[in-house]
Amino acid sequence: MDIQHLVDRLEDLIDEGRHLFGTKYTMIDEERALELIDQMRISIPEEIEKSARIMQQRERILSEAHEEAARIVQQNRIKAEAMMDEDSRVTAAMTRAESIKEQARQEAQRITSEADQYVLDQLKRLEGLLTRNLTEVRNGLHVMTDAPATQVTPVVNQPVHIPAQADHDFDLVEIEDEYYQAGQGQ
Repeated sequence: MDIQHLVDRLEDLIDEGRHLFGTKYTMIDEERALELIDQMRISIPEEIEKSARIMQQRERILSEAHEEAARIVQQNRIKAEAMMDEDSRVTAAMTRAESIKEQARQEAQRITSEADQYVLDQLKRLEGLLTRNLTEVRNGLHVMTDAPATQVTPVVNQPVHIPAQADHDFDLVEIEDEYYQAGQGQ
């Protein structure tokens, strides 16, 4: 039986008892009172056991809750560390990609600059050759149109310098004196 119910019954027994006039005493049915007290003695250990069981359940539930909370915190910590590790790898990869792109940009600029210089050098060389050839053609025309038929005229002896290239060896070339005799076809 519930201890609270027994306490309520004891209180009712006292309320039903006879009050002695002018005193604080009340006369109650002794047999009923002792019966209620015996029931209380029997009920109190049950209530204590019930309370102890409830306290054990409470402790078990709290312990499980703390374990679950610790497990969740640990899982979230592991996830956070993994995300930070992944984030640092992504950042490192992006930094490396930017570095590679910058190196490629610099290499392309260097190659373009070298190619431009090579083309410029080749064009200057070609200009020199064309100028020399044009000078020879003009001299030849001049010799053929202005010179008397029996006179020997030397062709201009002109040194030609071809600039040295990284993968070519050019030397200073000198054109030998050649003499043409008018009418001999040489």
